[in-house]
Amino acid sequence: MYGWIWRHLPGNTWVRALLSLVLALAVVYLLFQYVFPWAEPLLPFNDATVENGASVRTVVL
Repeated sequence: MYGWIWRHLPGNTWVRALLSLVLALAVVYLLFQYVFPWAEPLLPFNDATVENGASVRTVVL
């Protein structure tokens, strides 16, 4: 896949490298702005259960 992208980018090596960097940054931007906020409610990371006083110890120094 990366070879296909590299072959289809215009320009010499430096221009292709710059365009590859811009494409990578655009993908990261789209992930953080649209995909991750959409997927966040579907992930179980906020389903933590904390019991009241189950193993709380007070240490006095």
